[in-house]
Amino acid sequence: MSRLEAFRQPKLAPAAIGKQRGMTLVELVITIVIIGIAAAALFSAMASIAGRSADPMLRQQSLYIAEAYLETLQALPYMDLDDKHELAQGEGGPPKGLDGEVIPELKAYRVRTRIIEEEFNEVTAKRIIVIVEDPSEEKLELTGWRTCYGEDGCPL
Repeated sequence: MSRLEAFRQPKLAPAAIGKQRGMTLVELVITIVIIGIAAAALFSAMASIAGRSADPMLRQQSLYIAEAYLETLQALPYMDLDDKHELAQGEGGPPKGLDGEVIPELKAYRVRTRIIEEEFNEVTAKRIIVIVEDPSEEKLELTGWRTCYGEDGCPL
């Protein structure tokens, strides 16, 4: 073997001659542009979602507070259910626990309640309205009804 034969390129197998190796510069640039456009669209969508992510949490927390107040007021005896009850907050204020103390973690919320006595088809009922205002000043209102179930002192 001569010295020049060592520097020659090896012969390719017949099957490897027609195969492409790698990408052209044009293909690479097009791929980068497509990935860049997709990433920009994805990032802008994520930014708008992240900007509004606190709203559903505030709404859900308001719903939990309103449901708790409504269920607690509906569970009271019919004759004790009026605007003077300690849980009935006519003027509004921060949420209170069953012990009547303000819940410190929820003091940014405001709860108002109204209890209205009404009569339907000669049946007296009390409408309980609970309004919760979250820190972003969005209001959530729940309404429930309570009638007398044969308790002592109920109007007939």
